Amino acid sequence: MIHLSTLLKYYKREDIQNAILDNARDREVAVLYKDKKFGKRPDTIQYPRDILELAKGGATSFHVSEEIWSNPLQLGTDMSRKEMDELRTGWDLVLDIDCAYWDMSKITTVLLIKTLQKSGIKSLTAKFSGNKGFHIAVSFEAFPDEVMGKHIKDCFPEGPRRIAGYLKEKIRKQLSKKILEFYGMDKLIEMSGKGFGELVKNNEFDPYALLEIDTVLISPRHLYRSVYSLHEKSGLASIPVALDKILEFEKEQAKPEKVTVSKIKFRDNTNAKPGVASRLIVVAFDFTPEIEEVQMRSQKHYEIPEDAIPEQFFPPCITLGLKGLKDGRKRFLFSLVNFLANAGWSHDKIDEAVHEWNKRNPQPLREVNVKSHLRYHKQRQQKILPPNCDNLVYYKDIAICHPDNLCSRVKNPVNYARRKTRYLNKEPKKKTKSSSQQQKA
Repeated sequence: MIHLSTLLKYYKREDIQNAILDNARDREVAVLYKDKKFGKRPDTIQYPRDILELAKGGATSFHVSEEIWSNPLQLGTDMSRKEMDELRTGWDLVLDIDCAYWDMSKITTVLLIKTLQKSGIKSLTAKFSGNKGFHIAVSFEAFPDEVMGKHIKDCFPEGPRRIAGYLKEKIRKQLSKKILEFYGMDKLIEMSGKGFGELVKNNEFDPYALLEIDTVLISPRHLYRSVYSLHEKSGLASIPVALDKILEFEKEQAKPEKVTVSKIKFRDNTNAKPGVASRLIVVAFDFTPEIEEVQMRSQKHYEIPEDAIPEQFFPPCITLGLKGLKDGRKRFLFSLVNFLANAGWSHDKIDEAVHEWNKRNPQPLREVNVKSHLRYHKQRQQKILPPNCDNLVYYKDIAICHPDNLCSRVKNPVNYARRKTRYLNKEPKKKTKSSSQQQKA
């Protein structure tokens, strides 16, 4: 918890106010208050002094949209995709590196920056997230006007989602090598508390067993912590960092009393050359469908059941997650919705189940996030399976992987539900008397 005097002293500074206001222009703004609840949405910041007045009212941090809007205040939770496309004028790519291990977070950030630079993108900026990782931004001006015959401004969230997914796989092997060189396997096992089998898949160390680069969680009206905003858990500020200083950066530099507004701007478009990111987004669109097609092919073995599979046949991970979660709620939401869809649940039943689950969470997800995820899922023409059981990020890392005897025989939560349904619904064969027994009778 950040002390009120620290908040007011920090947000009272005119240079901080101006920097946050500059970052919020033409963006939707969400204000987080000390009770850990967001204020009204949509909202905007019009004047520098608004920031101090909001802080006086209990605001602790400010969050802005990746999307650029002609008028953010016209946004609504029930808007159609077409209406949002008409209101949106652009979007920035913001990569969120989230990792509990500080040096690992730095290594990942540097590797992503170098990969983007090799693709010809110069308008890159980065900032400390305020807690465990970094944000990397590519300004909208660097992208082409169209991709795959579609206006680039309308390619949200699938555009940044596909780029993030592509980059994640692009750096996988090199990231694995660098992390192993830095820590060593014994140290990774010791500090993570994970077993060798959890960190190594197909005889290769999987770096994403220990860190995350958001991909599927990028959704309409997606927000990130504004530059120079404070972070509630750490008490630190989210400040810009020079690209060549990432490895040298230490969290001490982000203490409120040490923060100075830098000449480096996060999400700076002054060096953006129009279209320089054309190859990046085209390659990303060509690449990520391969991942989806593999998922689709694996699903061809199954038909959506006519009757919805009841909860009594759900696997332990889904059953446990449905009781409510402190951590990993967004990841579980993704798994849950895809699981229920493949278990034959209707959109209305999924909607009802998700909202009931969210009420059970100690800290529920924001309604706008839940609705946007459900709307995106409903608009998908094809269903995809939830992550496989060996995807530790979605099950074990959020402490819902408590396997029973059947779990070892399936690869996906959907397989579990289908097998258990078939097994328990089998009627036992009736024993018939032999002819000799009938004669004796």
